[in-house]
Amino acid sequence: MTNRRAHFVPWRSAGNLTETNIDSDEVVRETGWVFNNKTGDSLTLESFVKTGEAEVKRYMRQFGFTPEQLAASTLLEIGSGIGRMTSEFTQSCAKVIAADVDAAFLERCRETVSTHGNVDRLQTLYVADGKTLQLAGDSVDIVFSYITLQHCDHDDALHLTREAVRVTRAGGFIVLNYRFNVLSDVFLRPLGLLVRQLWRVPVIGKRFSLWRWATRLGWQANRLRPDEIFDYLRATDGSSPLYEVHVFHSPRRALTIREVLVTTTPLKRVNLSHWWLVAKIK
Repeated sequence: MTNRRAHFVPWRSAGNLTETNIDSDEVVRETGWVFNNKTGDSLTLESFVKTGEAEVKRYMRQFGFTPEQLAASTLLEIGSGIGRMTSEFTQSCAKVIAADVDAAFLERCRETVSTHGNVDRLQTLYVADGKTLQLAGDSVDIVFSYITLQHCDHDDALHLTREAVRVTRAGGFIVLNYRFNVLSDVFLRPLGLLVRQLWRVPVIGKRFSLWRWATRLGWQANRLRPDEIFDYLRATDGSSPLYEVHVFHSPRRALTIREVLVTTTPLKRVNLSHWWLVAKIK
């Protein structure tokens, strides 16, 4: 899996660090930048989780979810990491399934939630192949993913999107974050490809993958437009599994979508290169 998906290398390397005998604050200092781009010797797990708490509350409010609605929901988080946002989800939702491609992160996620969330509401899910969710269909009410799908192999990101639809109950929601192309991609995409090739080099590749600047380049793994997602999800008869579809994007981006019956909404504090798909499942 790692050989085929070189962008997993830094994820695995950071996961290996979490397995060493270091405390939770040290884990955040060593690997926190992987999850929310924060660095510094003063970082603590508590401050790390608070950034996730603030983002969860802001996004779920902006996307129209009420506290009562969340309190009755089972939520799947694709790309939980060590639990930065998971902790708040376990406070807000009836049940949370934290999914990740690294088992070590999931162990640390449980520790994080034990301290800063409600661990009785937590279930973890190892995504061994990077694209398949070992869950029954129609088993969750909300699927949420933030700054994860853009780091996946292009086809894996599409497959995970389809999996998110599959596991969500009728009337439930997908809340998924993707990345657009931007002008800087003229340079970022080729550099990212070069970095991912270097990660494959024995011995030095894993060490190289722990360098923050290199990882930020190497994770330029895919760009997905809204219409590409809609086309991929469409059935052979032309029908879509989605309704009440909303695309949230930066106010600085002019957005044209071919798909009909999609509401586009500029949203402050959304990065110029990011967009969100929020939709109900039929």
